[in-house]
Amino acid sequence: MTACDPHRIQVAFRGSLGRFALDACFAAPATGVTAIFGPSGCGKTTVARCLAGLQHLPGSTCTIEGDIWQNQSVFRRPHQRPIGYVFQEASLFQHLSVKRNLLYGAPRGAPAPDGIGFDEVIELLGVGHLLDRSPQNLSGGERQRVAIGRALLSQPKLLLMDEPLSALDHLTRNEILPFLERLHERLSLPVIYISHDIAEIERLADHLVLMHEGKVVAAGPLHVLQSDPTLPLARARDAAVSFDATVEAYDSGYGLLRLRIDGCQLQIPAPPVAIGRRQRLRIAASDVSLARSVPHESSILNVLPARIVAKSSAGPGEVIVVLALGPGSPSQQMLARITLRSWDLLELAEGMNIFAQIKGVSLVSGPDGSDD
Repeated sequence: MTACDPHRIQVAFRGSLGRFALDACFAAPATGVTAIFGPSGCGKTTVARCLAGLQHLPGSTCTIEGDIWQNQSVFRRPHQRPIGYVFQEASLFQHLSVKRNLLYGAPRGAPAPDGIGFDEVIELLGVGHLLDRSPQNLSGGERQRVAIGRALLSQPKLLLMDEPLSALDHLTRNEILPFLERLHERLSLPVIYISHDIAEIERLADHLVLMHEGKVVAAGPLHVLQSDPTLPLARARDAAVSFDATVEAYDSGYGLLRLRIDGCQLQIPAPPVAIGRRQRLRIAASDVSLARSVPHESSILNVLPARIVAKSSAGPGEVIVVLALGPGSPSQQMLARITLRSWDLLELAEGMNIFAQIKGVSLVSGPDGSDD
């Protein structure tokens, strides 16, 4: 582990818990949402418990923005760690009102200058009309929003969310995701988000930590790991890459939103969104085809110049192609899943300049807020 970095989260948790061995080392930015992803039983929740101080593995280290929480000589107990912990179940106090649940554990007096106030939490999570209710009279999504608010009002330096939507049904998950996006957009507080649902991660995360059998397989920016053909995400049947795009214009005549990513322009059918707003896009590898020259008289609106970076097998008769977007030396990459026959017929090769035809783009951000 390198020296303490005041702008990063740095952990190295190593040890055995019965027959389960954990060897999880990673560093992540102390801003935005870092997701920890992997199959059930891979150690995600154990990492969360180690971060919170609920599990002590001697010899491990944990540093948050230069503040040492654990090393060879230091171990802060859970109550000494400024963490807001959101569990799978909301676990509200049934004998307290929503307002008293929200304020439970909040420091007395005004929040610190970089803290979050009661009114801001109420507005961000949309729970103002629930304050006098009992938790027994809340829906599952409302209870979880109150639990998130309670965690935020404890004035944490880190928000830790362990499968916060896994106990909710599909409709309720879709109800609460826009509130999580608002927190992401409006707060600088770093978030560790644990999930086995890649759709949640594609929608919320900036940084990704991949785990398998107690080990960290890879860690880095979400779109970088998604487009790495050596990792399982790129080889999956539903492989996709997430992009953060900026809204440039709206064509009301055709109902098309125009967005920009790293010098490339995309048009997608969508409701109006405020100009300049950030939107999260998802482009599936199966929705990208390749052409040697600019296609003419096609129904596909989005055709982007690209360069073939790499090619790898994706199973019988198929290949995954990694593409660098735009002219020059772009940093943004995406994937195309095509047949091996198409690769050979077009005489494609790594390093070749081609055109990527994007048949579909999913706008995965929540609805535009009129309060911005």
